[in-house]
Amino acid sequence: MSGMLLRIGVFAWVGLLVALPVMTLVGAGLRGGPAALWAAVTEPAALDAIGLSLGTAAVATLVNSVVGTAIAWVLVRWDVPGRRLIAALVDLPLAIPTLVAGVLIVALFGPQTALGSALIAAGMPVAFSKAGIVLALLFVTLPFCVRAVEPVLEELDPAEEEAAYTLGASPLVTLVRVLLPPILPAVAAGAVQTFARSVAEFGSLAAVSGNIPHQTLVAPVYILGEVEAGNPGGAAAVSLVLLALALFLQPLAGALARRAGSAHG
Repeated sequence: MSGMLLRIGVFAWVGLLVALPVMTLVGAGLRGGPAALWAAVTEPAALDAIGLSLGTAAVATLVNSVVGTAIAWVLVRWDVPGRRLIAALVDLPLAIPTLVAGVLIVALFGPQTALGSALIAAGMPVAFSKAGIVLALLFVTLPFCVRAVEPVLEELDPAEEEAAYTLGASPLVTLVRVLLPPILPAVAAGAVQTFARSVAEFGSLAAVSGNIPHQTLVAPVYILGEVEAGNPGGAAAVSLVLLALALFLQPLAGALARRAGSAHG
């Protein structure tokens, strides 16, 4: 009896926190019918915002997949001075509000700073530009690839690499044929998590992007703007696009993570 009550309580709690808001959002987005939903999503400003979110998320995912894997390698395989500090810094983006990350980037690269002014004069502005958006996403999503790859690297047997070197394999061949195959599912899982988190990022981008329509306005900030402009239908329509993307990416990341775990469990 107590077990049944516990299950009912869990389902009710998850339903109230997750299922009910999702159903409400779906209802709001489809209230005007498919034609109204399509019109709201294909509004030029909405299309540009969605495209910018997807494009900058793809760039951040590519960079952090490579850099995050390299950082995981250093943390696992190298006993370097300051290793614990590096590990703590990797997790720092998870411990602070993302808005703080945006403020930090503006404080460092804003037009009011010497560095920011020099970059603007050189034609390479960071704050209030697409470069600033990517930089903020790189900061916010750094832990995902590192922490996805790290446990898989810890379980790899270094003897396989040593055997490859003994047989005359070059470092490149060893990397491609011995190291990459077992860690690729973990890298892919981290990449999917990074992409999903980047598309959904709001706090840091609200501060660093400048929110210029058709230029630096990302989808989550666009949604807030539509709500403030008295267009909840348009906000709900774009929110449905992001929700559909999340519902696709979340189980994909989970499947990749399970595959990485089962390969070395």
